[in-house]
Amino acid sequence: MGRDQVHPDPAAEPGGETVAPRGIVVGVDGSDHSQCALVWAAREAERRRRPLHIVTAYSVPIFAASGLDGGYATVDDSVIREGAEAILRQAVNKVAVYNIDVDASVENGDASGVLLEMSETAELLVFGTRGRGGFVGRLLGSVSSALPAHAKCPTVTVPLICADRLGETTDDKHVRAEQAKMGHIPVENVVVVGVDGSEQARVAVLEAAAQAERLAAPLRVVCAVPQYNGSLAWVPAPMDREALFADIKIQLDAGVAWLRSHFPRLPVETQLVDGSPVDILVEASRHVELVVVGTRGRGGFAGMLLGSTSDGILHHAKGPVMVVPDRDDPRLADRASFGPILGGQGS
Repeated sequence: MGRDQVHPDPAAEPGGETVAPRGIVVGVDGSDHSQCALVWAAREAERRRRPLHIVTAYSVPIFAASGLDGGYATVDDSVIREGAEAILRQAVNKVAVYNIDVDASVENGDASGVLLEMSETAELLVFGTRGRGGFVGRLLGSVSSALPAHAKCPTVTVPLICADRLGETTDDKHVRAEQAKMGHIPVENVVVVGVDGSEQARVAVLEAAAQAERLAAPLRVVCAVPQYNGSLAWVPAPMDREALFADIKIQLDAGVAWLRSHFPRLPVETQLVDGSPVDILVEASRHVELVVVGTRGRGGFAGMLLGSTSDGILHHAKGPVMVVPDRDDPRLADRASFGPILGGQGS
């Protein structure tokens, strides 16, 4: 059993210097959404044999006074902080069954800013799709939209709809109705990663492969090709669609050969489909352990995660979604030696 430590204030060295949280960081606010994220994060920490840092953040609200003398009134900080500390204690108790080291902290400030700063040293950030919208200051609301696009480490968003697969329950009537509508859908032990030919997508593929190995799961590399509308700069037009698919398949196979050179024991399969990338990945999220995408790509699909594609995948997914930020990786350097690259660009 790991150590359970609750630090109401940020952990600090004897000299007073703040210790940056490492390992896996999960944001909680006491909502059902954050409970799902907490369980997923604890399981992941156990898989990776990494410490888990549980954090909640709040800002003290300020209200304009309505008297002749004007001025401002503030809510008692201690009351809000006590509530936050109670949520942390509940969270620490919930993950006590996992063989992991755990600590927790209450942070004063905007939740997005707090977690974004932590992403500079964390291995992974985990949070739910939305939260209470109360004292923790939108911890799981705007955070789940803002962080995936700007975090310095990979993020995982865990929707409440997959509570049942995590052994959790919810009183949210809308979620329960959707769960009933979906029925019992078996979850394959598969990691799906979306690609669009961009270097950012190749970074996501490497992270997805590492995650698949942790889960002892095969990796499914998915490339969805929507109808050409002028936004896909890498699609030559006019072009016969059958020839286009044949060309993409050759390049996908070359990418798989490259990936296997770095993950020789990992089972890898490709799926080239005709349709909306958002729809394809959202549907896949119903059936697999994890869907992985990059933060931006060619604008075809893994790419516009700063816009409508982000809303489409993250806000409509039926399972956990990992977003991998763009970053340098020395393994990208030898990709071209394995054959043609989708779109003919990048290293």
